[in-house]
Amino acid sequence: MLAERLTTAESNPIDAAMAWHGGDPRATIDALLKDREWLCEQLAIAQACISKGYTRGWLPGAEFEG
Repeated sequence: MLAERLTTAESNPIDAAMAWHGGDPRATIDALLKDREWLCEQLAIAQACISKGYTRGWLPGAEFEG
């Protein structure tokens, strides 16, 4: 079963995400939104830890926000 999930992920990531959640679109969307929230939190932590000098003034911002 896991091998099927991994094989599907290589061919079509949308189908793989749906298969991972048993074909339930609401569960898939919920998981993706939670993953996005977690990634945004990690990005905020990284922004706080990295100096502007290290990134030459660039910080992720509006282009990332959706």
